[in-house]
Amino acid sequence: MLVDFMTSRFHYKTRRWQVWVVNALFPPIELRCIPQGWQRSLKRLFPLLILISFITVLLLDNFNPAIAQLPPREIRGVWMTSNDFNTLKDRDKVQNAISQLRRLNFNTIYPVVWNSGYVTYPSAVAKNAGIQPFVLKGSDGHDILANLVAQAHSQGLQVIPWFEFGFMAPATSELALNHPQWLTQKRDGSQTSINDTGEVAWLNPFNPKVQQFITDLVLETVTQYDVDGIQFDDHMSLPYEFGYDKDTVALYNQQTNSNPPTDPQDPVWVYWRASKITAFMVQLNQAVKAKKAKAIFSISPNYYDFAYKLHLQDWLAWLRQNIVDELIVQVYHPNLQNFIEKISRPEIKEAQQKIPTGIGIMAGLRNSPVPIQQIKSQVRAAQERNLGVSFFYYESLWNSAPEPVAARQAEFQTIFFTPAIRAKVEPL
Repeated sequence: MLVDFMTSRFHYKTRRWQVWVVNALFPPIELRCIPQGWQRSLKRLFPLLILISFITVLLLDNFNPAIAQLPPREIRGVWMTSNDFNTLKDRDKVQNAISQLRRLNFNTIYPVVWNSGYVTYPSAVAKNAGIQPFVLKGSDGHDILANLVAQAHSQGLQVIPWFEFGFMAPATSELALNHPQWLTQKRDGSQTSINDTGEVAWLNPFNPKVQQFITDLVLETVTQYDVDGIQFDDHMSLPYEFGYDKDTVALYNQQTNSNPPTDPQDPVWVYWRASKITAFMVQLNQAVKAKKAKAIFSISPNYYDFAYKLHLQDWLAWLRQNIVDELIVQVYHPNLQNFIEKISRPEIKEAQQKIPTGIGIMAGLRNSPVPIQQIKSQVRAAQERNLGVSFFYYESLWNSAPEPVAARQAEFQTIFFTPAIRAKVEPL
């Protein structure tokens, strides 16, 4: 949008310049004040003057400023997960990975920093919370995140750390075991749910101590490292079954003079909890911006109906309250028609009018590789709708894939055949 605006302004000024040049070179001539012989000479030269003026205008029209030739501003990212530790721990492998991503015209890396109740960098906040300083260190003892940021920035890529687990933590993690009062529960009193990561507990997003803990971790990340922003995904939420812990029940009773509905999907009960999470996200955004005003506040949720109804994540409200600088909607559907249906939804179109918007595309899992043709068809569908993309996850781009590495990388070369800038632009 910014490039289009500046380009149109330039073309307007160029047209004015062309008119000025032509008028300066060939001002209107009152033939009545020119001797008769000169008038005949000018009339003979008139076709030549017209030709000269035409060539001048044509040359000026082909003179474009650098801004008009800038590559598009779109998200071309990849998540780096705990599965990518073999790459992340090695300085040379990180350098090679970033060089390869740069050559293939990627522009953003989302490295995990909060996973399974632990951070992946030296954290005073985690240590103060009684979590042992479990840190994924590099092969020579170096700080993995600091090295990744430095190397990525040296090659022009942005780094936006990813709080993958949000309010979620394994039930057996030190965080859950040391702070049982921070956990919420279902109506039957159970405190865990099952998902693709296993059995997990959920921190109570309405608990002030939980909110402070998450806020402190986020601020520690954005101030301790020269990162370009911070990202929260679909786990910055709460499954709709939860919220029946005594503290939340008491808070609901205080504010509504009634007990929470027995139906966890009651619309009023869903809205009340979702609004509380939204209020926290507003506070978190303000805290981040106070420390680093230009930090990108990025979110990568599921598509809206799923996010709101099943996980109380009203990210459309976040968008409309202008706390989101970047949106990447996870759409991990192998079926192309279903994929297109999800990326064509009105809330995604609404987001596009305000902020950089992209689609999360599955590049493969360890036991479920994804063929490159499926990836290419989904990227093409996103690009046709002026959407960026981010891939889950780095190792599956080409190192764990059904095609040979060289062939896979050659195909990725055709996906992003020109560079794309990621200059930070404030939301409208």
